[in-house]
Amino acid sequence: MKEILQALVEIVGTEFVSDQPEERYLYSMDPGTMPAREPDFVVMPDSTEQVRQVLLLANQHKIPVVPLGAGLVLSGLSRALKGGIILDMKRMNRIIEVNEMSRYALVEAGASQGMLQAYLKKHHPRLKHSAPDAPPAATIAGNVCIHGSGHISHAHGFHSDMLNGLEVVLPTGEVTRLGSCATSDYWFSRAPLPDLAGLFLGWAGTTGVITKLAIKLYPNYRFNDVGVFVCEDARLMPDILYRMSETQMAEDLTAWMTPKPDWARGFLHSNINYGANTKEELIWKRNLIRASVSEYIDRKIAGFIPMPAAMKQPFLEVPARQLSRFADVRKGGGFEYVGVIMPVDLFAEAYELGLEIASRLSVSYSLGARIIGINHCMMFFYAYAFNRADPADVQRAQRALEATNRAAVDMGGIPWKAEAPAQKEIIRKMDPNMFALMNRIRAVLDPAGIMNPGNWEID
Repeated sequence: MKEILQALVEIVGTEFVSDQPEERYLYSMDPGTMPAREPDFVVMPDSTEQVRQVLLLANQHKIPVVPLGAGLVLSGLSRALKGGIILDMKRMNRIIEVNEMSRYALVEAGASQGMLQAYLKKHHPRLKHSAPDAPPAATIAGNVCIHGSGHISHAHGFHSDMLNGLEVVLPTGEVTRLGSCATSDYWFSRAPLPDLAGLFLGWAGTTGVITKLAIKLYPNYRFNDVGVFVCEDARLMPDILYRMSETQMAEDLTAWMTPKPDWARGFLHSNINYGANTKEELIWKRNLIRASVSEYIDRKIAGFIPMPAAMKQPFLEVPARQLSRFADVRKGGGFEYVGVIMPVDLFAEAYELGLEIASRLSVSYSLGARIIGINHCMMFFYAYAFNRADPADVQRAQRALEATNRAAVDMGGIPWKAEAPAQKEIIRKMDPNMFALMNRIRAVLDPAGIMNPGNWEID
């Protein structure tokens, strides 16, 4: 172990590698419920070449390597399940290029959502990127890798759909570029070349280490507004969401249901966020959205909440801080949620499942959904807050997590950024030939089996 430590010091420097118990403890968990798993080393590289040298060393000595962004994934994907090296990418946080005309940004894997948002605001105010409802420290690469979504995903899809290209270090040390950047100086598209980027999306860091990526940017509207549509019957929601999405006026379309504050209990709220470059265009979009659900308004079974400007402001924040406030509602620093990608058709069934589990297991909860694309699917989330200092509370949240994952898979959904136990639930329902193909691909890319072992495995 001393020889490995010294070799890592020679690669990244004394200040950026540690085997001390304090660091190993801090890197053993995230804010979710998954039990701690301590690494043997924590390493912070500063360049693609340093990442390559770490992987060559790990490959030679069969040492597990776990890539880490901000450690905010909540489902324990960056825990060192079998020890080894946590590869913390935070030093590799440079924003390399913004191509305003082709609307893309090239960044290193440790660049955070907040950094890019601030950079664009200062240097390219006409552009924005799709930001998730996560703390600003969350990394862009991490969210792309897990097929994340954000505040313009209704208009443009998953964050992985917004990916133009990657630079990746394979477990065996080769550095490769995928997308237009493989043949051009420009990172403008994954087409028309064979699309190999999918080998590194959704794999929980088991196929390689992303060091650079380019993502699409979008127009930053001068004026923005939000409407909140409310009904009481979950069975109406698929049609309501379908009608509003059909207008294609909204950038973000989300639904939420929470027992607190008291005025929200029992109601289903749909947030419709949209923007324009003129006030006249903004009003035109608002009228089209309202017209799409006028039948429900006329029947007096649903309607828009009258909202003064001050009340709208929290709904226009990017990222939204409301979810972060709920995360500590139990005052114990614990937060976990199941995000399930599923058809919008299943909204009512998914909603009833959340209420039943929260009631049966006595957990603090919040429910919601983000519509991805033009009603193509939704990310339905079940959020459970818990007090990390209360073992019984943690156990209740874990039971809720397990029950939700199992029921969601049986319902026809797929848990998003699934922790290791939820991965096994997915594998249980997965076409066995797909799982066999995944294993063959991993064996080719990672013959020594060093990349985040314990994930996408049966045993």
